[in-house]
Amino acid sequence: MRLEKEKFYRILAPRTTVLISTVDKDGNANAAPFSFVMPVSSNPPLVAFASAPRRDTLANIRETKEFVLNVPSEDVLERLWICSEKFPKGISEIEQASLTEMKSSIVSVPRIEESIGWLECVFEFEKEAGDHVIVVGRIKDVEVKDIFMKDGNLDIPKARPVLHVTGETFSFAERMRIIK
Repeated sequence: MRLEKEKFYRILAPRTTVLISTVDKDGNANAAPFSFVMPVSSNPPLVAFASAPRRDTLANIRETKEFVLNVPSEDVLERLWICSEKFPKGISEIEQASLTEMKSSIVSVPRIEESIGWLECVFEFEKEAGDHVIVVGRIKDVEVKDIFMKDGNLDIPKARPVLHVTGETFSFAERMRIIK
């Protein structure tokens, strides 16, 4: 089967989905889901995500230079989906989705308590890329709930991170396999 080139990402699925929390210059919290996310560098620790140019998330990062990548689990999928809705600027998607803000360790942006783990980031740079803007952040702090770690790795079947396939379709890993 041939796909339209513009739908290439459908065979790069599933993709880890994160909720990126930000605040605007007035301190209003925002959260939005993103699945175009990737590690960029270990030293220095950098992570990137692609955003549509007119997202509040991008505007907030440009204003405050901080954000948090919250890694959600299947348990919050419906609430994550609420965060994808378009709310007026200044309305907290975190509150609208009945999620809980918690204080971050380093950055001023709140974490989302219901997440598996968190990457607190400061803005490093951005680059226009087609119809998106790639945002690169320097990771300042990383934390994961202890119950989701096993042998130094995320216990995927236990954590059940949200994996985006396309549109409203998501996937969840049932098992892990180690090749020796």
